[in-house]
Amino acid sequence: MNERIETNNPEATEALGEKLGREARAGQIYCLSGDLGVGKTVFTKGFAKGLGITEHVTSPTFAIVNEYEGRLPLYHFDVYRISCEEEMEDTGYEEYFYGEGVCLVEWAELVKELIPADAVWITIEKDYTKDDDYRRITIRQEG
Repeated sequence: MNERIETNNPEATEALGEKLGREARAGQIYCLSGDLGVGKTVFTKGFAKGLGITEHVTSPTFAIVNEYEGRLPLYHFDVYRISCEEEMEDTGYEEYFYGEGVCLVEWAELVKELIPADAVWITIEKDYTKDDDYRRITIRQEG
């Protein structure tokens, strides 16, 4: 799978997340990459909505992982502050990655060696030559 989608406002980015959340299956891992401020949390809010999660979704920047209950459990990781593989192991990530929920991992490229080969990689990019709300979102799955 290799797909590129363009959105022109936060609502469209959230709607794409919601669509993918509705399609998500237990055991899937979604890796979310992109610079600060590109809309990773906006996308995640939509993804959670697609899983039927009604509680407020926030970035787990300092908690490392937030858990939400919906149609499937959502384990939302932000590994920006993880500096080594051992710190990731301290989170108990394997129980999340290989459990019955869905994992969404922001900054997953920082722990790429721990990510299963069949993970879905989502990259969100701005294009400053276009509108400030424009986003290019690439979705790929190799395994």
